[in-house]
Amino acid sequence: MRSAAVTVHESVHDPYAELWFAEPAGFMNLPMNALLAEWDTPEAEALHTAAAPLLASAPDEMARQQLIALLASGQRMLGALREFGTVHCSVGLHRDDVGGGALPLLSLFTITWRDTATAPRAATAARAVTESAGHRRIEYLELPCGPLIISEVLRRPAADSGLPQFPLLQVHAHLPHPDCKRLVVLTISSTAVARREEYRALLRGIVETVRFEDPMRVASEGSWAQ
Repeated sequence: MRSAAVTVHESVHDPYAELWFAEPAGFMNLPMNALLAEWDTPEAEALHTAAAPLLASAPDEMARQQLIALLASGQRMLGALREFGTVHCSVGLHRDDVGGGALPLLSLFTITWRDTATAPRAATAARAVTESAGHRRIEYLELPCGPLIISEVLRRPAADSGLPQFPLLQVHAHLPHPDCKRLVVLTISSTAVARREEYRALLRGIVETVRFEDPMRVASEGSWAQ
């Protein structure tokens, strides 16, 4: 069996990072800071430069305005996620190997921080899923990053939301931070509800790589942080 290739992202050396993880193949990171950059900043200029070829490819002005509207809509959605503490967002594109379908499966992977009352980590993880309605298939785990709970929620858009009335599967992993004052929530969301087992396994694989200490530094010292 061949080992999977691993690419180390430059963010692993970010001195302000508080969480390290490995993302499997099939996910494309959305650079939230760049996409939500303040006007008249180098980041905003870089975004305009990157979007210019896309807008220039539009066949006419109407299509160009539609592309601009789509980009603006995406920025609003990312802005809403960031307001709720989301710090990472990736779009997943995978082939339906199980169902044999011709269409790819789309998903969204997010990482969100939440402040919590000071408490033992296991209690914080349990409270995270018991205080919110709808969580099911609750599983408690002890992994190298500490205690955590994986659960599933099935949601439907409000009837007056204007959104397609497809059920949305959300698989959550609640991981309390070692400081016992906050937790991080890793979530995979998809309308491919029939693939819940595959998405749950995918999220669990990500969670198994999570560390709250720099793994490069800890590995150089000869041990993983617990």
